[in-house]
Amino acid sequence: MEFVALDFETANADMSSICQLGLVLFKDGSLQEEWKTYVDPEDFFDEINVSIHGIDETTVKGAPKLRDIANRICSYLDGRIAVCHTHFDRVAIHQACVKSNLRVPTCTWLDSARVTRRTWDQFAYRGYGLGNVCAILGYQFVQHDALEDAKAAAHILLAAIEKTGMDLQEWLQRVEQPIGFPDHSYKISKDGNPEGAFYGELLVFTGALQISRRMAADMAANIGCTVVDGVNKKTTILVVGDQDVKKLAGHEKSSKHRKAEKLIAEGCPIRILRESDFKELVLLAERK
Repeated sequence: MEFVALDFETANADMSSICQLGLVLFKDGSLQEEWKTYVDPEDFFDEINVSIHGIDETTVKGAPKLRDIANRICSYLDGRIAVCHTHFDRVAIHQACVKSNLRVPTCTWLDSARVTRRTWDQFAYRGYGLGNVCAILGYQFVQHDALEDAKAAAHILLAAIEKTGMDLQEWLQRVEQPIGFPDHSYKISKDGNPEGAFYGELLVFTGALQISRRMAADMAANIGCTVVDGVNKKTTILVVGDQDVKKLAGHEKSSKHRKAEKLIAEGCPIRILRESDFKELVLLAERK
């Protein structure tokens, strides 16, 4: 699991007027690198903005211009998942690059505010600002410092992953679905049918399935599988979305997939199936 979280402060209402950048790189839940720099926006400072972040003309005197650090920004973002809280930072870097005739980083964006709204019910429709969410989570930081804000966005994402059991690839899909999506909770547990051919099997789903998790869980339970959310030593079957299997070469596997492979290496009898093979298994089991 790898992502970059970032935040920008701006000199005025023009979102291209970036005057500070904060960026953090996380791998497998751990902070690997961080970078903070002031930026000369080549623009004026509005007193309203200065009152919020405390950055003014004297602060950025001698600081690099965006064109001076553009390549370094791209080296962090290109090909990675970029996390920001709300879309403002995404718009800021796009507008600033366009204004300076620079290449816009080629990354996949993930809005931690949208993640928040789909993880904690109390934030579904209100109060999902960075400071408010972190206060509830017990994470302390200094707001309106770009690096501190970037770390806070990363912390929120990691907390959401921990709470839901969903990995980054699953979250990239979940944020595109309505807040009240029927499969809002991916932690679907079902007891297996005692008369089913696969009674006694403990099954877990991971990745992007073509059918809903709820439907897949019903299918598994009907043939006897007990469906749980997390992989452990008692797990016997892990069903992985076909698309995720095809992407394994050069791409990250889900945390559940990696854990299953680790347990298999330790001697646990876990069978990993594609979704299409799981569906065929269900059809054959139902024919008896």
